[in-house]
Amino acid sequence: MSKVSPNVFSQDAWTRNAEAYEAIRTMPFNVELAAGSLSRARFIHYIVQDAHYLIGFGRALALAAAKAPHPDRIVQFSRAAETAIVVERSLHGGFFADYGIDADAFAGTPLSPACDHYVSYLLATAYAEPYEVVLAALLPCFWIYAEVGSDIFSRAQADNPYRAWIDTYAGEDFATAVAAMIAATDEAAAEVSPTVRERMHRAYTQATRLEWLFWDGAFREAGWPV
Repeated sequence: MSKVSPNVFSQDAWTRNAEAYEAIRTMPFNVELAAGSLSRARFIHYIVQDAHYLIGFGRALALAAAKAPHPDRIVQFSRAAETAIVVERSLHGGFFADYGIDADAFAGTPLSPACDHYVSYLLATAYAEPYEVVLAALLPCFWIYAEVGSDIFSRAQADNPYRAWIDTYAGEDFATAVAAMIAATDEAAAEVSPTVRERMHRAYTQATRLEWLFWDGAFREAGWPV
């Protein structure tokens, strides 16, 4: 990771949440994913919930586009919303075909508690908070996935059964999207008051926690208790 001034929002946010990232990087789901030993059931739980999540994430990105003050950012977040819905869902579609999950099975699977919490948080933030805070809430999904993907890529064997997932999130296209998201967030943060900057930090930290919760829920195959 490049070293930049701690006054830059993204680096400050990463430093504040470094322990949380390390907890995510080393949690059982990602350790077993890297080793290729993650059970099929756990991965199916994850991939179905992630497909549900991407629909909500796409909506939140579209709301960020609507709030963006500059035309270039409107285009960036509109395209990111399209990518979340179309491109990344094609990755899930490949796994769905491999695992025999059809459209009805997907639609009939409710959002897990962790997925529902994360999507609800992002949408509430996207509707209620200013543009700058919305970007801070969206950033962890981009950045943490890229870092986890790169870390897993560095230690995964070529025959890892989850290679398609690994290659997607460790790939150059995704890295470019992450860099653009970091730049947009730092641009937005540069002009805000200290109060709004702290709201951005709270949003970034909360989304980081929800990243952990999402993967933990997938590992436990967590559903609703009642």
